[in-house]
Amino acid sequence: MSDNDSISVRISEDCPPQIQRMLTAAWAHDVDTVKKLIDTPEVARGQDPKTGESPLHAAIRSCGAPSEDDTPEDLEKAKATVSELLMWGAIWNDVDNNNETPGCVAARLNRPELYELCVNAGVRAEMLFGLMDGYEALDSDDDDDEEMAEGEEAQVEDGEEAPELVAAEEATQTAEEEKPAVFQPPAVNLEEQVTSDKYLRSTVAYSDGKLVDDAGNGVMMAWETDIMRRSVDALLPNKEPGKRILNIGFGMGIIDGMFAETKPAVHHIIEAHPEVLEYISTPESKFDSTWEESGPAPGAYRVWEGKWQQIGLQLLEEGHVYDAIYFDTFGEDYGQLRMFFTEYIPGLLDSNGIFGFFNGLGADRQICYDVYTKVSEMHLADAGLDVEWKEIPVDMKELAEADKDGWEGVKRRYWTLDTYRLPVCTFLG
Repeated sequence: MSDNDSISVRISEDCPPQIQRMLTAAWAHDVDTVKKLIDTPEVARGQDPKTGESPLHAAIRSCGAPSEDDTPEDLEKAKATVSELLMWGAIWNDVDNNNETPGCVAARLNRPELYELCVNAGVRAEMLFGLMDGYEALDSDDDDDEEMAEGEEAQVEDGEEAPELVAAEEATQTAEEEKPAVFQPPAVNLEEQVTSDKYLRSTVAYSDGKLVDDAGNGVMMAWETDIMRRSVDALLPNKEPGKRILNIGFGMGIIDGMFAETKPAVHHIIEAHPEVLEYISTPESKFDSTWEESGPAPGAYRVWEGKWQQIGLQLLEEGHVYDAIYFDTFGEDYGQLRMFFTEYIPGLLDSNGIFGFFNGLGADRQICYDVYTKVSEMHLADAGLDVEWKEIPVDMKELAEADKDGWEGVKRRYWTLDTYRLPVCTFLG
């Protein structure tokens, strides 16, 4: 083992004995002991309160980087340990005090077999969450029978002593004293979550090749221009004029300017933010003039003002169909994107049309990006869509050195990776 990671398991003096034993067994890839120690999912998920080391971290990190001393048996024991922990509910994306998930450690140590186990666990978890979305636990009538009504006193049989009541404050204090220390993840990217409603209420500013909200979150940036150009090339491969185009989310107007240059027969845009809508018609956006010069016919270009959830329904009711559809909104989670391609795309996209979206899902961490790639591919298939991923290199270091990345003054970096996966979606069959 040539990597310093493989020196010893990271156990602090404050680590509870049960977690210490589990970390030690996981580090040694002692599957039999791991199985004996695990009796609940909480044991598999335990973390050292200071280092954040979990059994998954330990099992992967003990492998170190590949070396001549490795044997096939060593790798199989590591895989068996990781698989056992994941089967018992170990968390694939828990971070340690280095802000690394187990998958991050596997990637850094060049352990693709262990990395893939973590990715697959993430896919299973996200698919399960998707199935449970909207699930409501049913009330049990038995519980009502067993629980005493509020204010009802416990009945004491003759000859029995009433149980001694413990003051709530004393009980709470005792529980707090017995409660073991819990690991607190590093405060990275823990700012208040940006939602669509908050974004639509925010003030936005266009400056220095970027669009940011009043909290300093990057909404769109000029470094995306190459991705937008390649997205247009994928959605309109033959650059034929007269196509019907729908774009959801104007942003800086980068992709819409490119769409306009193809001389579409129909060019519709859905935009909800009032200040972006105002910007579209200003000389600074240069969009109206671009479309007037490139557009083939009056009335073909239209900006629909409002949320895509409502405007999309109107377009469906009116029978609009498009040859190319692009989706790039801000402040919405994956569930909204999934709803769009599941419930809207089948009615809005021509049978020979192409659908694409800005693929920034989990783009602040490689393993999250890989998990969402697989999850979205499965859900797209469920919606009757095939997807081809075109990989585009994104050299953020080179862009920064050329002062073209535009991240200065932006609080939330929504992209940190070296490769962008551009989705090209068409109907199956």
